[in-house]
Amino acid sequence: MAARRVTLRDIARLAEVHPGTASRALSDDEKLKKLVNPETAARVQRIAKEMNYNPDPAARSLKTRRSHSVGVLIPDITNPLFPPIIRGIEDCLGGNGFVVLLGNTDDDSKRERMLLDGMLSRRVDAMILATAKRDHDVVVDIVAQDLPVVLVNRVLDNHAIPSVATDDMAGIRMAVNHLISLGHTKIAHLAGPQEFSTGANRIKSFYLTMNAAGIEVEPNMVSYAESFSQAEGAKRCRELMAAFPDVTAIVAANDMLAIGCYQAFEESGIRCPEDISIVGFNDAPFSDKISPPLTSITFPHYQVGFEAANLAVERIHNPNSATKVLFLPPELVVRKSTTAVSVKLK
Repeated sequence: MAARRVTLRDIARLAEVHPGTASRALSDDEKLKKLVNPETAARVQRIAKEMNYNPDPAARSLKTRRSHSVGVLIPDITNPLFPPIIRGIEDCLGGNGFVVLLGNTDDDSKRERMLLDGMLSRRVDAMILATAKRDHDVVVDIVAQDLPVVLVNRVLDNHAIPSVATDDMAGIRMAVNHLISLGHTKIAHLAGPQEFSTGANRIKSFYLTMNAAGIEVEPNMVSYAESFSQAEGAKRCRELMAAFPDVTAIVAANDMLAIGCYQAFEESGIRCPEDISIVGFNDAPFSDKISPPLTSITFPHYQVGFEAANLAVERIHNPNSATKVLFLPPELVVRKSTTAVSVKLK
């Protein structure tokens, strides 16, 4: 037989206070807590802890109009980029008394809408989106409902929504300059989808960095992937290699695209890095396990998730807080998928 749930009235009776006083002493609202004598509040909190008291979420939601839950939408749960980001989100939200409702959209707009509607019907207190496009109706709809929304690994062009991402421009600049330092000038770019800030900012940085080095980018030496996937990487890499057999290096917009390039290299008998060098982006957990280990741009994935959740909590408690857009610094991790042109031409 299940043990009876400890109620607020039980705590109030043991603390010898009115249930309303007990409720204020245990409230998340600091203003309400201050209405209770500090000694009384400490007594109530001690008894609640000893009794392992957990507020009834449904009753609490009715009183506070909060569900103490946050919805999180990601585009692809199989992408190894997202687990550490999600872990950061969960750790931050859990530490602040919120649970995570996680949805995987599979990059499908209909599925995204269905998941969002389901989360909104459960009255989530905020949404964290890793699916946001640069011009995204879903973001507009959430904002219109006065629901806090934070973007993770994405930013809007006008920076109108709180966001946490890595500095894509700096990361690609590091990747291109690394290849140039190795003597490469025939450098191609395998770009990500341009409807996402990650794809748009990374290709922008590629052109800027190449131009700054005085290296002309031939028109078709940039190939646009329709998704950040291995299959797209393989497809676009085959096209690049067929059109430009003299390319000596590729900057891929993410590691999944880079892995697709590995597949295309193997099919064509192209050796990496002897025949071609490649740099990825994200430094996914598998990047150092493949052959050759992938040179990539890394950033603090866990911290990106944690900071995004922190912004969500801030917005929940203070809807009028300033809009913050945080860019965490990337780093270049050099492995064995890149080498000097002089070695390649021997």
